[in-house]
Amino acid sequence: MSTSFPSNFTWGAAAASYQIEGAWQADGKGESVWDMLSHQKGKVWEGHTGNVACDHYNRYKEDVELMTQVGLQAYRLSISWPRVIPNGTGKINEAGLGFYDRLIDELLAAGIDPWVTLFHWDYPTELFNRGGWLNPESPQWFAEYTAVIVDRLSDRVSHWITLNEPQCFIGLGHLHGTHAPGLKLGLREVLKAGHNSLIAHGLAVQTIRARAKKEPLIGWAPVGCVNYPASDKPEDIEAAYAVMDGVWADNCWNNRWWGDAPVLGHYPEQGLQAYGKNLPKFNDSDFDIIKQPLDFYGCNIYHGKATQAGPDGKPELIQNKVGSPHTHFLWERSDEALYWGTKYLSDRYNLPVVITENGLTMPDWVSLDGRVHDTHRIDFLQRYLLGLERAIKDGVDVRGYFQWSIMDNFEWAEGYKHRFGLTHVDYETQVRTLKDSAYWYRDVIQSNGASLHETPVVSTSPALAL
Repeated sequence: MSTSFPSNFTWGAAAASYQIEGAWQADGKGESVWDMLSHQKGKVWEGHTGNVACDHYNRYKEDVELMTQVGLQAYRLSISWPRVIPNGTGKINEAGLGFYDRLIDELLAAGIDPWVTLFHWDYPTELFNRGGWLNPESPQWFAEYTAVIVDRLSDRVSHWITLNEPQCFIGLGHLHGTHAPGLKLGLREVLKAGHNSLIAHGLAVQTIRARAKKEPLIGWAPVGCVNYPASDKPEDIEAAYAVMDGVWADNCWNNRWWGDAPVLGHYPEQGLQAYGKNLPKFNDSDFDIIKQPLDFYGCNIYHGKATQAGPDGKPELIQNKVGSPHTHFLWERSDEALYWGTKYLSDRYNLPVVITENGLTMPDWVSLDGRVHDTHRIDFLQRYLLGLERAIKDGVDVRGYFQWSIMDNFEWAEGYKHRFGLTHVDYETQVRTLKDSAYWYRDVIQSNGASLHETPVVSTSPALAL
């Protein structure tokens, strides 16, 4: 079997601290805004919280063993800021920092490369009470926290990701109020919080490069907002690119407001015009901090939208056909999303691309035979990964792929309604069961993607439950 994936391609899976760790008050941990929000009535589906989640804090050794069963080459984890610095600044919680010390050692002993994300949404409540991302001191708070993590872990960690999905923690958290901290601010204040988060990103990159003990490879992980052309006609391709280039006046869902500043050193003209009177005050010198050399452009891509050129040449989004396939989240299956998403980002920013998240939710359960037969996940991932391979064949420099997620987990405002994992988690008993997709993904990794061209055959190994 042949493959177009390069020999040094990284195959991994990902998870985030609040979604799996639990132990929300253990060993001196401080409160995060997600602790705060999930404890408010009606904010999370059926009143679910991350208090226990997957109990990864206590079961990390079992979970690393599961990763070895899947054959992961890398694991993307995130650090809980208030677990390490309970008040967000000041005194370090040695017990919390020690957890990540042990987790990194466990991963390395298993031959799994840790990719560390510094911020995946669990902002310290104590800092939120001081204004959070709206406080002009917030970038410096983040830099100080970054220094603590880098000083402790960079003798073993090479890969760093600063922020995960600012479109979500800023847009959903500060504009729409559906995510933590649950605010519904005016767009000017929202964009100010976003600007401060971008300054925080730049300071974090500077901090990593200044203090890392091993040569660092640094990126970040925004949402990849993808539109794919309805045909291979040049006008449809141009229409899809035009939408991916766009910025809209009433929301934060776009690529370029977030991507241009850290890579190109300025906001896009489309965004300045779209946001107009809602633009926050900022200094041109801010971009001297925001723009820092990056080693890769991470992106989280789950779906895209078919787009064509209308009769007047303007982009038109194509309505889904009745009965078209979708995930449990009601996101449409978009087989070309990874192809066009990576191609667009590579063309735009001229950086190596890493898929830092990709996957789907399904209502999985353990069957009577003790296995989890998630055939739809296998089919979905095969389709998307074939699109990613096509991008590589067409010259896009893609360095890695991280499946979301290594295990079922707390899915933010949706609680435990959705199951993203390669591993099924019984939240009552904490029993883990590798799904059929985990065995399938193991074969993909072992063959460096060559098995994608074969009809999926799920391993007959007995179900593994821990």
